Amino acid sequence: MRHADVAPDVDALSREVIGAAIEVHTQLGPGLLERMYEEALAYELAAIGLSCESQVQIRVPYKSVMLSAQRLDLIVENTLIVEVKAVSRTTEIDAAQVLSYLSYLRCTGKPLGLLLNFHVMQLRDGIRRVVNSKHPALRPSHSPRPSRSTQSSYGERL
Repeated sequence: MRHADVAPDVDALSREVIGAAIEVHTQLGPGLLERMYEEALAYELAAIGLSCESQVQIRVPYKSVMLSAQRLDLIVENTLIVEVKAVSRTTEIDAAQVLSYLSYLRCTGKPLGLLLNFHVMQLRDGIRRVVNSKHPALRPSHSPRPSRSTQSSYGERL
């Protein structure tokens, strides 16, 4: 999806997060552990006045049971999920992770996620936006018609 498909406030938030990530990458460069980038990014987000939760656990409902918890690296302004990576190359596993990341968005009801790989020479090469196409924060002219399944609650946080 293009940037225009996301509501302006969500798009602006993602740009602020990307700006903070660029600052982290400029200061630290590639080669550190994911957790270090996550901590530095949380610091930068707080410094620009954005609320940020780290290592948030979510549970996924399945019929009448709740499945095991999943951890999300960061949730910014209770709107945007950020997954921090520090891997040297993209593999099929990374492609599978993007698909699972889309599932995280749907389970949490969040409109947009960023997959940030800090193990690149230029951070722009390590940014992937993942859009929850079923979220109401998409612009109405681009949103698909809601179905019963997309209107239900997808998950809860622990």
